[in-house]
Amino acid sequence: MARTKRIIPTGVTKTQMENAFSTYAKAEARMTKINALIEKQIATIRNKYTNELATLKEIKETNFDVLQAYALANKDSLFIKKKSLDSLHGTIGFRTGTPKLKTLKGFTWNTVTNLLKEFLPAYVRIAEEPAKDKLLAERNNEQIADFFPKIGVVVTQDETFFVEVKGEA
Repeated sequence: MARTKRIIPTGVTKTQMENAFSTYAKAEARMTKINALIEKQIATIRNKYTNELATLKEIKETNFDVLQAYALANKDSLFIKKKSLDSLHGTIGFRTGTPKLKTLKGFTWNTVTNLLKEFLPAYVRIAEEPAKDKLLAERNNEQIADFFPKIGVVVTQDETFFVEVKGEA
């Protein structure tokens, strides 16, 4: 669908506004009714297939375990050159995950950070960022607010138009 520029009318009378609101409310009520009907039909379809899906999920899990057991038992012989094995019905194999660091037994990340500061300080991050929450909290304090233009910030507050429909139209 191509994007079109919305043209906001001007010089709207109260009668035109009330007519537009009535049409808007009717459209919203119809949309709500249609969405409720869709949800009801989806729930009916979902209920129809719930048992079959549960059975199929259980079958998949059981057979996954069989496939994994076979792959683990034959890992040294089947997965020497390749990490996967092609079969008549698909492929099984092992995927190498992304490398990650874990702490050794008895170490916490705080301990690791302190030891890094001592032995490898270049590997400790020090994040510097504006304390926006504090600046917003102190925006009415003139001593702080006077610096806003100097530091290149301004406090803004967006205003958005809304429409709330009352009940059924």
